Amino acid sequence: MFQAGLLQGKRLLVTGGGSGLGREIAASYLALGADLYLCGRRKAVLDTTAAELMAQHGGSVKTHALDIRNADDVDAMVGRIWDDGGPLDGLVNNAAGNFISRTQDVSPRGFDAVAGIVLHGTYYMTHHVGRRWIAGGHKGSVISIVVTWVRTGAPFVVPSAMSKAGVDVMTKSLAIEWGRYGIRLNAIAPGIFPTEGANARLSPKAAWKDDSVRNPMNRVGRMSELQNLAVFLMADGVEWLSGETIAIDGAGHRQNGASFTDLAELSDAQWRDMREAIRGQDSRDKASSAGGGSSAEA
Repeated sequence: MFQAGLLQGKRLLVTGGGSGLGREIAASYLALGADLYLCGRRKAVLDTTAAELMAQHGGSVKTHALDIRNADDVDAMVGRIWDDGGPLDGLVNNAAGNFISRTQDVSPRGFDAVAGIVLHGTYYMTHHVGRRWIAGGHKGSVISIVVTWVRTGAPFVVPSAMSKAGVDVMTKSLAIEWGRYGIRLNAIAPGIFPTEGANARLSPKAAWKDDSVRNPMNRVGRMSELQNLAVFLMADGVEWLSGETIAIDGAGHRQNGASFTDLAELSDAQWRDMREAIRGQDSRDKASSAGGGSSAEA
């Protein structure tokens, strides 16, 4: 779809780039010539992903392990990237946290885990990259991965919905404030693009697949479709596009409104079963990779 070398010479950072949607977006950037930096909490996962992507596409992928909830660590990492070869050209805020639960069952710690990654971490990343761009007179592009819930609301994922709504507003606000510096900010609101982690934590009892989800096209998203949109927003040639959140969900939210409304009918016992399924996935994640994870990662 895109000309070979479209992103040649661009230095791009993808948060949460070791797995899931972040890995897929990173792969599309690398294939088109970008030099990549991936960050996340699990060093082993990041390094494995980097090695696999370079084996497939060539190029350069460097990794940084950190918790983006720590603003000082974010600042230090961004500084190291600048020292490693100059300013970034783009940032993808993909790192996220989510789990499905009745809100009355969410603990303050559970809420803080999600808000810390999604809202605070995204702001810290954007702030520390953006202020360096401004100070150095560099242009840049920020893409944040949000959800269609920022338009509709969503029950049973309230910590994530609240935090993603904040990222959506940040995108609009900074597009106005930073446009004068040649910095543009946009967001992508994906529908259902199945990944193992997201499916296990948001739909642990049913697999996401074609003809099993409700939207006008009766199918899930193809990962190439999300990759193509992420490339389009990062590439040169659309510099006047800023402050927008683009939904890519087959018009599902237009048809259905809020997600997860069917869960209102679950019994207490069914909610207990769902929590146990999610905890089981967390345990498997911890056993399979150094550094572990939490139910707030997706």
